[in-house]
Amino acid sequence: MALIHIKTERANSSTSITFTGIDNTYDVYEFHFVNIHPATDNVNFTFQVNPTDGADFNDSPITSTFFYNSQNESGSTSGPGYETGFDLGNAASFQVLANYLGNENDESASGILTLYSPASTTYMKNFTSRIQNVTQNQYSRDNYAAGYINDATAIDDINFKMSSGNIDKGVIHMYGVT
Repeated sequence: MALIHIKTERANSSTSITFTGIDNTYDVYEFHFVNIHPATDNVNFTFQVNPTDGADFNDSPITSTFFYNSQNESGSTSGPGYETGFDLGNAASFQVLANYLGNENDESASGILTLYSPASTTYMKNFTSRIQNVTQNQYSRDNYAAGYINDATAIDDINFKMSSGNIDKGVIHMYGVT
């Protein structure tokens, strides 16, 4: 297995980051997040896709699950936990990848989202993610989101944004997996 770098986007007080041109060149695409930092305190880092026949990011319903492990700076733990409020049930909403992000200088999120067979016009598109972040109340959280995009149309765009406010800083790399 090899990663082929396709594109890098850098946030600079960005409302969102969009990658276009996802196609059938690769069966698997990965998005690597490095120090994603929100401008607003206590927000969620999210994503949604756009099918080739769509013009926005509200056409493709997602079914998913979200769980985590965490520990705060004083050593107390929380989790493993299941966040039912971040699950989607065939909803065309943005999927949470990391939650309760803080906006202090020592708080950010890093990890990977993997998208499987986005160009398929037969099957739904599965995804998995694992992202570590520091929350607004000094918890280190190891977040897992997984599910599928319930759309048999090929997916050609993906959008990342915060649930509120901008992505202050951070880098997202897009790779094709061979």
